[in-house]
Amino acid sequence: MRLRLITLSFAVLLSGCESLGKGLGEALFDHPKKEDTRVCQIKSHGFYGVNHSLNTHARVKMLVVHGVGMHIPGYAAILRDNLAQQLHLTVQAADYKEIRLADEADPKRDLGNLRVERLLSKDRKREFLLYELTWSDISTPEKKVLNYDISGEYASHRDNVNNVLKHYTNDAISDPIIYLGKQHEAIEKSFAQSYCWMISHNWQDFPNGGQQVCNLFVPEAYQNIKQDEYLFLSHSLGSRITIDGIERIAKRIDDPKIEKRFPDIKKIKKQLQKHEIKIFMLSNQLPLLQVGHPLPDVTESRQKYCSAKSAKYGDRFANKTHIIALSDPNDLLSYGIPVGFKEKYLDSRLCTQISNGSIHIADTIDLLGLGQIANPVEAHLGYYKDERTIAMIAYGVGTKETAPIVQERCEWTETIP
Repeated sequence: MRLRLITLSFAVLLSGCESLGKGLGEALFDHPKKEDTRVCQIKSHGFYGVNHSLNTHARVKMLVVHGVGMHIPGYAAILRDNLAQQLHLTVQAADYKEIRLADEADPKRDLGNLRVERLLSKDRKREFLLYELTWSDISTPEKKVLNYDISGEYASHRDNVNNVLKHYTNDAISDPIIYLGKQHEAIEKSFAQSYCWMISHNWQDFPNGGQQVCNLFVPEAYQNIKQDEYLFLSHSLGSRITIDGIERIAKRIDDPKIEKRFPDIKKIKKQLQKHEIKIFMLSNQLPLLQVGHPLPDVTESRQKYCSAKSAKYGDRFANKTHIIALSDPNDLLSYGIPVGFKEKYLDSRLCTQISNGSIHIADTIDLLGLGQIANPVEAHLGYYKDERTIAMIAYGVGTKETAPIVQERCEWTETIP
C-alpha cells in the first residue's frame, strides 16, 4: 500500500512538473511567429550575386574585411555557413589554411592574419574560396592607453549596463582614429597583401602556417586573373580599408619603377581592367570616414576614364566598381552613400556605381508608448545572420536570380543613369 501511495504521489508530482514546464516553455519560447515587417528598401540598377559568378567562372574568390572592434580568426564562420547553405555548397575542405601577413618592405613586421576556406558543390564543379582578413591585431596594441578606463579600479564606479557599453565603445570608436593615424599604412598593406594572395594563389598552392610575403607580379597571377572572379565583402571600417587598399594596389601597378622590374605588369593591368570590382559593404562608414580624409588623386572625371571612347580609358583601374552599401538606419555607426559622393570623394578611375540599401537588421521595440527603439549594437553587427542580406549577397537584386525572400520582403527601386 505504501509503495502504491508513493508511486501515485510521484505520478501526480511529475504530472504537475510537466504542466508547469510546459506552461513556462510556452510563456518564454512559444510566441506566435510574427510577420517580418522590418524595412528593406534597395535602390539599384540591379546586380547579380555570388551564384551568378559561380555559374560563369572556374573559381570565385571573396575577401572578407572586418570592421571596428577586436576580431579573432574565424569571425566570418556564420557568414560562411549561411552562404554555403544558400548556394548549396555542401562540400568543404576538412581544414582551413592560414598565414600571418608580412610587410614586403619589412618582412618581420606582422600585418595580421589571413585564413582561407574552400567550399564546393556536390559535383565539385563550383568552387568558392573565402579569404578572411583579420587586421585588428595591428590596432589592438594601440588601445592599451584605454585599459585604465575598463579596469576594476575605475570601472567599478560604473553601472553594469553602462560598463558593457563602455567596453564596446572603447573598442569600436578607437579603431577609426587609429586607422586615420599612424597605423593607416600598415592596415592598408594588410589589405593589399590579402588581395595579392587571393589573386596569385589558389587552394592547392596556398601556404599554410608561418609569416609570409606575397608577390603579385608572378605568372600565376596573370593566369588566375584571366579565369577567376573576385568579390569583396566589408563591414563598417572595413569599407574604407577596402577602397583605400584597392586604390593603393592600382597605384602600385601604375608605378613606372614596378614596370621596369616586372615587364609583364601591363598584361596583369589589362586583365584587371576587364573585371568588375564588386564590393558588398555592410554597415557602411564611407561618409563618416571621409571626414578629415584626403581626396583621391583624380576626382570628378569619371567620363574621361570610364567611357570606351575616351583617350584615358586605358588608365582606368577596373571596368566597373560596384559598391552595394547595405546599412541599418538604427545603427549609430553606419551611413548611406549620398548622391554625388562617388564623383567628389572616390577616385574616378574606379568607375564606381552605387547601390544603396536601407535594411532594418535589429527588431524595433515599443517602449510602452514612450517611443520606439532598436538595439544599435545588433543593428551594427547582425548582418551575417540576416536571411535577406545573405540572400542578396548570394543571388543579387533585380535579376532573374533574385531569391524569393528578397522579392517578398524587400522593395526594389530600379535606378537608371
